[in-house]
Amino acid sequence: MKMIKAGIAAASILATACTTPGESVAPPTASSSATVKSQLVAISAQVSETSLRGYIEKMVSFGTRHTLSDTTSNTRGIGAARRWVESEFKSMSAACGNCLEVVMVQDTITSPPRVPNPTLIANAVAIQRGTTDPNRVIIIQGHLDSRVTDPLNFTSDAPGANDDASGVAAVMESARILSKQKFSATLVFAALSGEEQGLHGGRILAAYARKQGWEVLAVLNNDIVGNSHGLAAHVDNRVRVFSEGVRSNESEEIGAARRSVGGEVDAPARNLARYMDGIAQEHLPGFDVSLVYRRDRFSRGGDQVPMVEAGFPAVRVTEAAENYTRQHQDLRTEGDIHYGDTIDGVDFPYLARVTRLNAMTMASLATAPRPPREVKVDGAVSANTTVTWTASDNAASYIIWWRDTTSPIWQHSQTVPGSETSAVLKSVVIDDWFFGVQAISADGYASPVQFAGIVGAFFAPAN
Repeated sequence: MKMIKAGIAAASILATACTTPGESVAPPTASSSATVKSQLVAISAQVSETSLRGYIEKMVSFGTRHTLSDTTSNTRGIGAARRWVESEFKSMSAACGNCLEVVMVQDTITSPPRVPNPTLIANAVAIQRGTTDPNRVIIIQGHLDSRVTDPLNFTSDAPGANDDASGVAAVMESARILSKQKFSATLVFAALSGEEQGLHGGRILAAYARKQGWEVLAVLNNDIVGNSHGLAAHVDNRVRVFSEGVRSNESEEIGAARRSVGGEVDAPARNLARYMDGIAQEHLPGFDVSLVYRRDRFSRGGDQVPMVEAGFPAVRVTEAAENYTRQHQDLRTEGDIHYGDTIDGVDFPYLARVTRLNAMTMASLATAPRPPREVKVDGAVSANTTVTWTASDNAASYIIWWRDTTSPIWQHSQTVPGSETSAVLKSVVIDDWFFGVQAISADGYASPVQFAGIVGAFFAPAN
């Protein structure tokens, strides 16, 4: 979905994007600053199809990575696979002067029927601490475990090349590239386990994040991101980003506010998804984000679910055209159909483009200022709307956005200096629009748009 620039836009360009309220507006072409473009292009250029292939070949070589599989062998099973990811993270850390803290985030789980006996579920995690705002955290994750048709069959080969070695490969390649640089915010790279047995890895990492007191700005859950040949079509020029519109952990207070002033499609995860769409529009020519307005695919789930249930803005990134003969299937051939999640089903140029989207999104989020902690609007029974917000550190300017209440994307904008924390929108009647604010750095990096009110807040209000 192409949208007006709600991702990373330069303040100098977006200052011209203000439109007359009520106009029929086609999204203008907004360019990022030269600094932003050059830095993100440099990150994108480092993504290597060869590296991605190497990661997946190695993961497939473990035979099965089922959560209940062997944990002692050095060559087969989930134990060998997670130790290998851990060792790769440690090698990356050594190459960047020990910039990564590598930890196993784990817990012992019993959860019948899919985890019938006490089982250690361990996530291999690499943490790259931010330089100036280390408690603001951006997480990229994929799940390492795999399965075949029977979810309790932990002995048969389950290569899981696409589901979800592709997601873990995107995580590892992002870590390899981004660990070479320093960022204001903290980046977390996570290879999760236990997804196929009940989203346990995501739940364990969410609990760890809360225990650490992290202020999680974004979770990018990459699950099934390497195939372009679906059952219905071949699609190699877009990826789907799923996001919730109403918070999964919505409190009574937030629910009451939403029912009063709106915001059913503006949970923080939704504006994170719009942000990724902006990244693709500006920096990945010929590659699009399809915004899907639901938490996951129909009646399905992934590790972003325990993250949003914990209150963290999280999206699911998934290929545009799934092939169900290659998901959760025993390896076999029936007629002319080859079943099973083997590496020949991975389109590496496509996976590289998805990885570029993830890496650039993380870099942009980690470099930009925080979104304003609080955004408020006032103007009932008035011809004008007053927007106020709390100041964000290192914001050189702010962009106020508004859109029709029926529009899925931000339409109109007004830029104000970074010294200001309020503005009056003349002849903009509060009843007819939704409002948000984003913070812009001096070199043009933008935060996500924060929807006005507690409904859209990325972080809890300051005490």
